[in-house]
Amino acid sequence: MAGPGKPAPLQPRRPDPRSPGTGATQPRRPPQVVMLKKDEPKAPAAAAPEALPPPGGQAAAPPVPPQAPDRKAPAPDEERFSLAELEGMSMADLLGPSPREGRRGAQAEPSSAPTPARSAGRSVDDFDFDEEAFLAALDDNEPVGTTGDVVKGEVIGAESDGVYVDIGGKAPGFMPKRECGLGVITSLKERFPKGLPVEVLVTREQNAEGMVTVSVRALELRKSWEKVIQLDKEGQVVQVKVNGFNRGGVTCDLEGLRGFIPRSQLTEGEQHEALVGKTLGVAFLEVNPQTRKLVLSEKKAATVARFRDLEVGQLVEGQVSAIKPYGFFVDLGGVSGLLHHSSVTGAALRDLREAFQPGDRLQALITEVDPQRGRIALNTALLEQQPGELLIAKEQVFAEAQERAGRARSLLQRREPRKPGEAQEAGAPEAQAAEAVEEGSEP
Repeated sequence: MAGPGKPAPLQPRRPDPRSPGTGATQPRRPPQVVMLKKDEPKAPAAAAPEALPPPGGQAAAPPVPPQAPDRKAPAPDEERFSLAELEGMSMADLLGPSPREGRRGAQAEPSSAPTPARSAGRSVDDFDFDEEAFLAALDDNEPVGTTGDVVKGEVIGAESDGVYVDIGGKAPGFMPKRECGLGVITSLKERFPKGLPVEVLVTREQNAEGMVTVSVRALELRKSWEKVIQLDKEGQVVQVKVNGFNRGGVTCDLEGLRGFIPRSQLTEGEQHEALVGKTLGVAFLEVNPQTRKLVLSEKKAATVARFRDLEVGQLVEGQVSAIKPYGFFVDLGGVSGLLHHSSVTGAALRDLREAFQPGDRLQALITEVDPQRGRIALNTALLEQQPGELLIAKEQVFAEAQERAGRARSLLQRREPRKPGEAQEAGAPEAQAAEAVEEGSEP
């Protein structure tokens, strides 16, 4: 027995009476799990037969490995890339069934019916195709109005911001208020009543709603420019009314277009402010629709009017205004004509002053008139009965000028028209006149 203050001695562990023996405790084995399949009973493994040695005590031959199957020789390129199998196939056959059809086929139960043979490709003739109906459908759906086209229509309504015009499209055409005309329009409903037939210019093609933008103003401007260009080609003189002025000249209205007359082209350019409200006769200096420039001239109009009174073979009287190396400039009353040195007399001239002096009056025949270029060709040699007569009997020649002009006219009528580029002596005055105008030597 232990004394006080000392620990009790360790006691030996009592053996477990449930254990089979009184020896050391045996460790536990983990549980074993065996899985058996009812549908597949496990067959007993057959014992492999023991290899018997060959008779005579000879060694067994080594096993022969399996041989690979013989490979065929590659086919030639003609057979590999032949298109014979594709003959008679359509595009649908080449592409195969669509994904949707493939899914349907996969879901469908397999049938024992034989697969039908592939049908031959169909042509356009196999379908019920009406060409006339197809073209009519295209015409019905064709867009109406291309930019720049002139179309006819009918007014179907007017609003405060514009007018609606039926031009035969899916939707009506719209004409903004500023495009309804050249002048000032106070009431659109009065100017464009419902049912009024109109002719308009397409300025913008149809939008997503099928509506196009049209204009009466643009069409009138186009017609005005075409008319002004034609008047300019014909060399016409037109009457305009001055409606304004500025430091450079005056403005006017012509066929709805704004024209400008420079001060230098006015007969009363010093007091051009007083011309507002007056009517002037003017000719065209510049007509350019692209830049919208319309420049007019009152002085040129007087020249054009004077040219109308002149014709080839006419006897005119004028005054020598200038002497140039190539001839005389003669003032015919508002216009100038050129008397070339080769047309003065039939004799040779050492100096032009032997025939005329500045300020001398003379009579001459007109041999050419060009209103577009403003050129007049004169001739005094045709009034001579003998070469050089003008130098020795000038007064007599001019006194009988009316009688001699009749004979000269017959000569001009028998003269063949000159071809462009021919170097004839009679064509020299025109060439020198061109030089004079280009150099600015004409007075």
